[in-house]
Amino acid sequence: MIELRVYGRPAPQGSKERRGHGAVVESSKCVKPWRSDVRDAAEQVVLYDYPSGERALAPGYPLHGPLVVSMVFTFVRPKGHYRTGRNAHLLRDSVPARPHGTPDLSKLARSTEDALTSAGVWEDDARVVEYARLAKVWASEDPEALGAPGAVIRIWRLDELAACTHGGDCPVHPDAGGLHNYDPKGTT
Repeated sequence: MIELRVYGRPAPQGSKERRGHGAVVESSKCVKPWRSDVRDAAEQVVLYDYPSGERALAPGYPLHGPLVVSMVFTFVRPKGHYRTGRNAHLLRDSVPARPHGTPDLSKLARSTEDALTSAGVWEDDARVVEYARLAKVWASEDPEALGAPGAVIRIWRLDELAACTHGGDCPVHPDAGGLHNYDPKGTT
């Protein structure tokens, strides 16, 4: 199993805008920094510094065969979700339990998959055959949430899970080993 903790503002990919002379660009200005954060975190795992000074994909990468992925995107609650005055630490009664507005969850997955492809984790995101979990959560309010905006990404080979008996690196027990904690902004 590979586990990445990526800190940064998760951003969707998919919506495009037409500019002059037929140019098409991403409508989200945040997608490029997000993909960069994911790529940087993944490269900490998949790149190897050889004694010769060369830096290349580590043995075993890119991953081949069917893969199972979990992506849990963390967002910070808006200040408007909290009460005021001496109760400012308490949530209002009417706030949602989970982020349910933009960005679109499937577009978050798309931008993250593309960043993992460019980092060399896998050759093609078509290798993903199943999601163990795909979710948007509030910071520190879910067992898999980060304390700041970002994402926890886990990747298993399907054949690794075939032997799972709900222990070790099984998605049923996501607190298992394989943690790679990368925080380019020093937010933890």
